[in-house]
Amino acid sequence: MAEPDLPDADLLRYSRHLLLDDMGVQGQRRVLKSRALIIGAGGLGSPVAMYLACSGVGSITIVDDDTVDLTNLQRQIMHSTASLGQPKVQSAQTMLAALNPAVQVHALQTRADVQVLQTLVAQADVVLDCCDNFQTRQAINAACVQHRVPLVSGAAIGMDGQIAVYDPRDPDAPCYACVFAPSASPEEARCATMGVLAPLVGVIGAMQAVEALKLLARMGTSLSGFLLMLDARNMEWTRLRVQKNPACTVCGAKH
Repeated sequence: MAEPDLPDADLLRYSRHLLLDDMGVQGQRRVLKSRALIIGAGGLGSPVAMYLACSGVGSITIVDDDTVDLTNLQRQIMHSTASLGQPKVQSAQTMLAALNPAVQVHALQTRADVQVLQTLVAQADVVLDCCDNFQTRQAINAACVQHRVPLVSGAAIGMDGQIAVYDPRDPDAPCYACVFAPSASPEEARCATMGVLAPLVGVIGAMQAVEALKLLARMGTSLSGFLLMLDARNMEWTRLRVQKNPACTVCGAKH
């Protein structure tokens, strides 16, 4: 049986998507029925959440345990001066409701620990890593590998950014731990100490949203198997091929 046409309001709201041959009505229907999990409601999470909401992702869960601080407003465009002192997820929920009231937004003011991720990742169609610490990134990746949910990972610091897609549904695709071993002890690079160019997080976050929508609508070819890096100082992109590590302690054959 053919699916019913989209309501008139949706035909208008998403008309520019419907005009795309890659998306069309079928792709937009998939987006409307999809569930996205966003870890982090800061510089990357802001454009990610706003573009996914505008695009009609049916259910968006945002996890963050922080509150809005004045220093956030230089780049975290989901929050405003009126949001100061509020939980970031509450501020996010208000903004996304204003952008698209049809989207269900679930705001969780909590740290994305292993237990929380086990529950939430299993319920998602795509996970977006918008956090800023190595340990959480590894926990997100492990949960995505376990539940076979694609992960769109972004990072930005100073004037450098990167984005990658890790899709455990493909047995030949690498996971985050294949590229950044959990045993490594990288020095944490944080915006609070190193700074970050405000629009850079917007660029990377918007690209994360693009990759997520491609996965949800089943269009185009994802970045799975590649690491895309941006040197904003010289506006140079570098695209690196990344391979699955057979000995990976997260997705390797013995695990």
